[in-house]
Amino acid sequence: MDAEIREKIAGEVVLSPHPGRTLRKWREGFAISQRDLAKHLDTVPSVISDYESERRASPGAGFIRRYVEALLAVDAENGGHVSQRLGLHPHSEGILGMREFAVAIPLRALADRLNARAVSRVGLHRDIHGFTVLDAPRAILSIDATRFVEVYGWTTQRALIFSNVKYGRSPMVAIRAHPLKPAAVVFAAPGRIDPLAIRLSEVENIPLLTTPLGASELLERLEDL
Repeated sequence: MDAEIREKIAGEVVLSPHPGRTLRKWREGFAISQRDLAKHLDTVPSVISDYESERRASPGAGFIRRYVEALLAVDAENGGHVSQRLGLHPHSEGILGMREFAVAIPLRALADRLNARAVSRVGLHRDIHGFTVLDAPRAILSIDATRFVEVYGWTTQRALIFSNVKYGRSPMVAIRAHPLKPAAVVFAAPGRIDPLAIRLSEVENIPLLTTPLGASELLERLEDL
């Protein structure tokens, strides 16, 4: 499984138009600091920073390989939780679509693409690394607490987009109860939003947005990103 993860990360970095930003996305997804990663690579944090900010020329294949191996090694020292999660593949019928972005995009850009507006007081100043679109009732029925991790794919820094939502209370209660948290939640063509859903968004510091688009149009627009 480690080989599959290494291939996935390294391939995404090599193919990315911004390899440094993609390296940073993965490091942040593993919740590893530049200092800890540099220590494992036997270098200084400024080298990591220079590559990630693209102040240096694009890293070669050798550095990318060592960078990825260091991510997995540090994660293993921390219990291997991220690697275990990345080894899971979505198969629930409640998941309508999911994707990882090669380069993180601003949440505001995603909101503009989906004609979405914020309904809670949590700011939109954050990046999104992917998305998962779910049919809310089917997801709640088919994904129990032990399998909820499936919706996060390769990173938790993603937008969870719920279709077939009436009040939005159940999805936010499920998110509140689970230790993994998304970067944002979007309700597609909801009814009247339950004030509790908005309150939970603010308690968890997770932006809550709504869009008038239905699931099929959402998926089309997301695939064009």
